[in-house]
Amino acid sequence: MTRVQALLITAVGLVLAACASQPTHDPLVFKYKKYPEHVEAAPQQAEQEAADAAAAPPEPEQLGGWIPLFNGENLDGWIPKITGHDAGDNFADTFRVEDGVLRVAYDGYGNSFDGRFGHLFHETSYSHYRLRVEYRFTGEQVPGGPGWAWRNSGLMLHGESPRTMGRHQDFPVSIEVQLLGGNGSDPRPTANLCTPGTHVEMGGELFTQHCVNSSSDTYHGDDWVTVEIEVRGNELIEHRIDWESVLAYTRPQLDPGDPLARAHIERRRLEAPEGTTTAELAQLSGGTISLQSESHPVEFRRVELWPLLPSD
Repeated sequence: MTRVQALLITAVGLVLAACASQPTHDPLVFKYKKYPEHVEAAPQQAEQEAADAAAAPPEPEQLGGWIPLFNGENLDGWIPKITGHDAGDNFADTFRVEDGVLRVAYDGYGNSFDGRFGHLFHETSYSHYRLRVEYRFTGEQVPGGPGWAWRNSGLMLHGESPRTMGRHQDFPVSIEVQLLGGNGSDPRPTANLCTPGTHVEMGGELFTQHCVNSSSDTYHGDDWVTVEIEVRGNELIEHRIDWESVLAYTRPQLDPGDPLARAHIERRRLEAPEGTTTAELAQLSGGTISLQSESHPVEFRRVELWPLLPSD
């Protein structure tokens, strides 16, 4: 990552995090560009569009387009947090870079996973962005890993800081884009949703089930899979596989019934105006991004982000 890109990531993160702190509303219609488009304007529109462009905030293209969060060389800009260890302690070199690929490996675990779930956090928090990741599962699950974690990893969004996680806390309070691999025959979709300490809304109703499957195909073997997530603060999160939408939901929020999430709500209450309701305090509009280690080796060869501007 160049010094200019690093400065850009930090600046955009601060702007979007500030936007995330503003009150949000549940819009009836979401209007946003899914991909950059170039439309030829009629001659009579050119003057007005030029004036509008001068007054408007910069488009995503002007914010830098796709920015690599993983530089292909090292873990600069990332913070590991592994169960039983302090933030910053990359136990047994779990997260490593080899041949330009970010690998999650367990050869230093002494042949026993022992509940050491891990997450690699990017140092910058975001609220409005596209996240694109290429991943694949390799090798065999380390002995002692839970059955459900076979060929299982995830992208954690709107998460807490690794510094606020307890030493023995397994998962950050966050929204998880669950990544799964197939067994060679049975259906097992990827880019699913799981909600550690959180809830979302679907169809205008609160959705409290912990995990829900996407409509994606099943990806067997060790081929690379491209997943893209569009995140619009508290308004909308959409999962895409190979550029096809497979799942969408709105209003990500903390679960007041979860002890860890409730602690975050109470910390927010200390800084909120008097009379702010628990439901308002629970809304999530931004947070950390992290990659998961759950006992099966996985590789990431692209982790990149396109900053977006908050919707009007």
